[in-house]
Amino acid sequence: MASSMATTLTSSSKLCRNTSLFESSFHGVPIKPLSFHFKTKSSHCNASISMSAASPPPYDFNNFRFDPIKESIVSREMTRRYMMDMIIYADTDVVVVGAGSAGLSCAYELSKNPSVQIAIVEQSVSPGGGAWLGGQLFSAMVVRKPAHRFLDELAIEYDEQDDYVVIKHAALFTSTIMSKLLARPNVKLFNAVAAEDLIVKEGRVGGVVTNWALVSMNHDTQSCMDPNVMEAKVVVSSCGHDGPFGATGVKRLKSIGMIDSVPGMKALDMNTAEDAIVRLTREIVPGMIVTGMEVAEIDGSPRMGPTFGAMMISGQKAAHLALKSLGLPNAIDGTHVGTIHPELILAVADSAETADA
Repeated sequence: MASSMATTLTSSSKLCRNTSLFESSFHGVPIKPLSFHFKTKSSHCNASISMSAASPPPYDFNNFRFDPIKESIVSREMTRRYMMDMIIYADTDVVVVGAGSAGLSCAYELSKNPSVQIAIVEQSVSPGGGAWLGGQLFSAMVVRKPAHRFLDELAIEYDEQDDYVVIKHAALFTSTIMSKLLARPNVKLFNAVAAEDLIVKEGRVGGVVTNWALVSMNHDTQSCMDPNVMEAKVVVSSCGHDGPFGATGVKRLKSIGMIDSVPGMKALDMNTAEDAIVRLTREIVPGMIVTGMEVAEIDGSPRMGPTFGAMMISGQKAAHLALKSLGLPNAIDGTHVGTIHPELILAVADSAETADA
């Protein structure tokens, strides 16, 4: 099989809790709820959820009718727009392979420059990678400071502790960044599409070889299913750690002799891992930047487990490395125009440094 490089009612709790365990100072950027208010009754061991007054829907449920449409129109609208996207993004500025937390953060940062055209290739139908949940299928997402500044920019609520913040559900991060990113006119997400290979010319990565993900998974069952291509000035590989579709960007570089080894990530060490992932995010070969957990695979740095700040900041750094490669203002060489938090101005690793566990 060809490899692929390519997330109203009122209720009360009957269980009394030690409230000191749940105390935290809430900061972040609050979002005004559309239809619900959450109220905690501190004098009792319960909480209530009440529906706020809201305007009724602008239509009558008892006499509702959709405007008529021909089935062929629906087909033509989907086909025409998708085919036009394929034509436009056949030759683009940046292809981001993998739409997990690092890939989405990279694409979001890149998309702030409206002159940069970004295609995101994601083999899964549902983008987001592992960022729909925290560790061990739990809901909360832990983000170590100062990466919480990125959450402030995205206007995502969190509970703030001394050295970290907690988003009540990881899906809040993933859905928020996707909704902001995909609304931008210079971005196209090609989900259910696999990057089967790289385009390499004269020692430089120049794009990706693509196919439908379901086709890519069934090469052994059919006789001939040739791929398509996307040329790009820069490819950002954010394929995650090793697995069925993981780390395939750097694995392919090794198999074609562009890098010497892919040692794999070391055992878990959160404090070492997150710093290393950001520090070692870099252009690994001409034309290809590696970000997120794929960095750990190529450098043998530790895994970090269920903390997500490094994914966000590594993705942002990868975006600025791509901007630098495109000759555009960026935070790597200090040419960025606008407000940037000093904590997020990151230097490029000049050598293939390996982090120690």
